[in-house]
Amino acid sequence: MTRIALDPFVRDLDGESAALRAAGPLAEVELPGGVHVYAVTRHAEARALLTDSRVVKDINVWGAWQRGEIPMDWPLIGLANPGRSMLTVDGADHRRLRTLVAQALTVRRVERLRAGIEALTNASLEKLAAHPAGEPVDLKAEFAYPLPMNVISELMGVDAADHPRLKELFEKFFSTQTPPEEVPQMMADLGALFTKIVNDKRANPGDDLTSALIAASENGDHLTDEEIVNTLQLIIAAGHETTISLIVNVVEALQTHPEQRKRVLSGEIGWDGVIEETLRWNTPTSHVLIRFATEDIEVGDKILPKGEGLLISFGALGRDEEQYGPTAGEFDAARTPNRHIAFGHGPHVCPGAALSRLEAGIALPALYERFPELELAVPAAELRNKPIVTQNDLYELPVKLGCPFGHDA
Repeated sequence: MTRIALDPFVRDLDGESAALRAAGPLAEVELPGGVHVYAVTRHAEARALLTDSRVVKDINVWGAWQRGEIPMDWPLIGLANPGRSMLTVDGADHRRLRTLVAQALTVRRVERLRAGIEALTNASLEKLAAHPAGEPVDLKAEFAYPLPMNVISELMGVDAADHPRLKELFEKFFSTQTPPEEVPQMMADLGALFTKIVNDKRANPGDDLTSALIAASENGDHLTDEEIVNTLQLIIAAGHETTISLIVNVVEALQTHPEQRKRVLSGEIGWDGVIEETLRWNTPTSHVLIRFATEDIEVGDKILPKGEGLLISFGALGRDEEQYGPTAGEFDAARTPNRHIAFGHGPHVCPGAALSRLEAGIALPALYERFPELELAVPAAELRNKPIVTQNDLYELPVKLGCPFGHDA
């Protein structure tokens, strides 16, 4: 089996994903830093593995970890070994940790956030409207980033004053280009910041999920301080990064498919279809690190060996022709059915999926209603991915907004 090295600079994600699919349902890959793992690249096999009890999240199962081959200054150590949370445990412990989060993120409870999301969206649009006419603006920084970061921070009870430091630390946390000598300190700084937030909430509880986790730990649910801190970090990280990329990727897709954009803006195609197709075709999460095999597992005509690490390569399996047919590589906002698994599958499906969909479903129609003449300020081929092997994330999305509300304004 030929090993595919994942590009730490993510210069051609589509080409890399195609190479992974061509390698079969299970591909050998090399992560930045020379770490060898496997990747599942097809939809059906990924669904099966995501519900297979022989695939676990306990890093101690990983042979390379047991042998001391994974250094603590590996740039991706924070993703492979992020500490004890629902991301790293299975079985009863996973159900215990996940239940508390899922109860706060049910579809009904998320829907209660609608008015606040609409207000934040409108405030961001007002700021965009004040931008000098004709000058490019970074839509990622000025629109896609503030909304999910503010929403998830309000949900978790994180002060807006901490946003700049969080942004700085998460940039290093996700990047494959963080110098190894900076990794231990970055991890320590993240832990210290989230510990401070938890301690502040313990002293001054509010109507937020962090306070609820603390209260649960004091009322018999037996959450440790480590679990509370790591759960907070996990939700903040996942709760804003994915939605930022989703909003950015939808805009990029519509701007590079003008006929479909016209059908969307006319109401012929609904925004739900646009969002779901973008989740499949240009997924916010390119790879999820790392699951581990407790025994040899057949994956198609190949074997995932016992003790090996496994990536779920959502960027590859989202365009699997065996699942989506010969047009899998095409963006089609009217595609139906569209049973993608961009938010995961089975017991580990992302509990924040409904919130991400709600934010995108409010923000994107409002953006195009306000700026229907929006256009990219640079050719799409010049848009550059950030060096993050787990996230499909652009450095920036420069656009020209055009006349607010169109020519009739």
